[in-house]
Amino acid sequence: MNALFTPLVGALLIAGCTFVQAASSVDLTVKGSITPSACVPSITQGGIVDFGKVAAKDLSLNSTTPLPDANLGLSLICEAPTLFALHGKDNRVGTAYYDHSHLYGLGIANGDPNQKLGNYRFEVFNPVADTEVIPLFSIDRGQLWIANPVGSYFQHTAWLAFGEHLNGVNAPKPVGNVTVDLRIRASIAPLRTLTVTEEIPLDGSVTVDVIYL
Repeated sequence: MNALFTPLVGALLIAGCTFVQAASSVDLTVKGSITPSACVPSITQGGIVDFGKVAAKDLSLNSTTPLPDANLGLSLICEAPTLFALHGKDNRVGTAYYDHSHLYGLGIANGDPNQKLGNYRFEVFNPVADTEVIPLFSIDRGQLWIANPVGSYFQHTAWLAFGEHLNGVNAPKPVGNVTVDLRIRASIAPLRTLTVTEEIPLDGSVTVDVIYL
């Protein structure tokens, strides 16, 4: 048995060496483009939503407590009609009480990662541009676009764009400027999950990136 096994092992090793030699190089391709125009985003109220002070006694013990809706405006002004998408990066990722793709975190209490303060979401409505558009979103970096004419979530795992549904296909359109309404809906985690012995600040933060398509 051993005498027969040793040559087989040697054959396998030799075959392995031959394969490694055949794959000893690989090509790297660097691609991209330089766009002649740029878009500048801005949010009303300096991009700040302040819910003020929320009394602990007003929080639900065993379920999340919704806060009043807040409304802001998002606008983009481009130097020329430009094809772009938007991506919201959650700067407090991992702190949302519920783990969903459209929910952003409000930070943690007392430095304890198990005490997640809550979460909030953006809802995008009423896009107005220099051409007629509807909200689109993509969860695969622009390979497939999904339309929601009524409105859309500003997901941190997806891209948001503005375009049209034409001949059965959704696709972004170049726009020179666009404004949309943002509705922010936030909720606080159940009181039983938090230790409230002193004032705890809500600490949500999002960076909106413009991605040129």
